[in-house]
Amino acid sequence: MLSTCQPAIICCTIVLKGAFSTKEILLLILIAVLSALAVFGSRSYRLYNSDSITAEFRTDLYLKERIGLAELAEKLDSLNVDVNKDEMIWAGRTLGWRFFRPGLYHIEGGSSYPDFLSKLARGIQDAVNVTVHSGIDKDRLSQRLSVQLRADSIEFREIFTDSSDLALELGLTGSELFSRMLPNTYQIYWTSSPENVVRRIYNEFNRLVTNRYSSEIESSGFSVGEIVTLASIVEWEARVADEKPKIAGLYLNRLNRGMLLQADPTVIYALGERRRLLFEDYQVDHPYNTYIHRGLPPGPLTNPDQASIRAVLSPQNHNYLFMVATPEGSHRFSRTFEEHRQASAEWRRWIQQQYRIRAQREREEAAQRNSE
Repeated sequence: MLSTCQPAIICCTIVLKGAFSTKEILLLILIAVLSALAVFGSRSYRLYNSDSITAEFRTDLYLKERIGLAELAEKLDSLNVDVNKDEMIWAGRTLGWRFFRPGLYHIEGGSSYPDFLSKLARGIQDAVNVTVHSGIDKDRLSQRLSVQLRADSIEFREIFTDSSDLALELGLTGSELFSRMLPNTYQIYWTSSPENVVRRIYNEFNRLVTNRYSSEIESSGFSVGEIVTLASIVEWEARVADEKPKIAGLYLNRLNRGMLLQADPTVIYALGERRRLLFEDYQVDHPYNTYIHRGLPPGPLTNPDQASIRAVLSPQNHNYLFMVATPEGSHRFSRTFEEHRQASAEWRRWIQQQYRIRAQREREEAAQRNSE
């Protein structure tokens, strides 16, 4: 039984046989086949050419929302990515990739249409290097995270409140959760939610601190929260990293003797601004002021780095009870109050000298401006 198309083929063959020789018919068929192969080859080359989309330098493509082919083509053009917009739209329709998910995507070197478009359509993002610095406050961390990621700073700030779902889930105050934002550089997807970002960093704290130093924490006699609180004081006190174990040892000496901690960073925290302290500042009535309240403050001041935490867990063994700053940015340590009184007097004389030098310089500059 013949199909419906067979009569047409037979007819066409009969016509060809009548008009052309067998050799000519074979030649025509060969030409048709080669033409079809050429079209197929050209189409395949255009689709799978590894240089269909190229960027001389790494270019970051941010998609804030789901977009289509035409919008994607315009975005690439605005980023000076070398691409034939019309051809890319044709390729996307041919391949079935018509819509693309939010995210950050790196474009570097050359890519074929299937590789590039499928990556965006499936939402296979490139991670962002998110850096968390030590010794900052909640607002600064929230702002910096919002700059590096899609989420708003207000969303991050809300995570570090006592009533946030994550803080309640973990059984922490907002300040305690913030203090566990371990300084490091993390690879995080740009579209990650604030809760997932904070949870990721918190899990890293548990891995690198709570779990790694579990035996040291247990033998210290302090809870993780107390260790982080003392480490946060060390973080703000130490300008020279090598001094951290020495400073931690001094604070522990004072705690063990039942002395007031008298840590300047706690007064700075109570005042809400980082500046040179005045005599009356030490009398500010605040639960964090360790000049008037014994023991550790109620919570951490900041997010300490691993060096500050290690310093508390492995403090330097000495008999120092006092310290005062030096012009070089380090500290001068003393065992007795008399030694400390002398060191403090020298520090005050140096400060006064700096005031005199600055005042003299300002007078000279003012005189120079008046003479011009």
